[in-house]
Amino acid sequence: MGLIHIELFATLDLVGQAPGGPDEDPEGFPFGGWQAPLIDEATGAQILAAYEGTDALLLGRRTYDIFAAYWPHQKDGEIAELFNRVPKYVASRGTPDLPWAGSTLLGPDLADAVRGIRDRHRNIKVVGSLDLVQTLLREKLFDRLDLWVHPIVLGVGKQVFDGGAVPTNLTLLQPPAAGPTGTVYLRYGLADGTPRTGDMSAPDRGLGHDDAR
Repeated sequence: MGLIHIELFATLDLVGQAPGGPDEDPEGFPFGGWQAPLIDEATGAQILAAYEGTDALLLGRRTYDIFAAYWPHQKDGEIAELFNRVPKYVASRGTPDLPWAGSTLLGPDLADAVRGIRDRHRNIKVVGSLDLVQTLLREKLFDRLDLWVHPIVLGVGKQVFDGGAVPTNLTLLQPPAAGPTGTVYLRYGLADGTPRTGDMSAPDRGLGHDDAR
């Protein structure tokens, strides 16, 4: 069964809206393109490495439209070659035109559609697509979350965990890596169960002898 990998860029207050440019998602948001001044070679290399092995893209409608207007016209570079080559699956409540070669509109049952994609591909990448990401997080329809946290606070904008996030355990898959501009790269995997609680005033923190070791 294939794996669903989410790639997200966020601020310290976990705003994930419009990191790439002012026209990406401008409604009520004055900071479109906030990521551009913070990109460095280390972050660029991390992003490129994260796409290794990707054989399908899963995109929301807004991200698809932005990508479809740009990437088909780019022929040079590993990301351009990858994006234009692999199948693109689009989640949308409407019936949009999908002019980008290799694009498929998903049906209304997202969970069923994701299972179908997993049956056909090994490494499915979710890029941007914040509304779609929030649904995947809420339904736990993902396997890995790659999160780049940037050293700015915006105080406004759509947040990564919004719209009904559910209690979820994650496991850190590799040590955090910080770039020269202060951006921290975190890679998490979905873990079983839901968060536990304890008591910091208890000798074993309320977790029991075995768990307190």
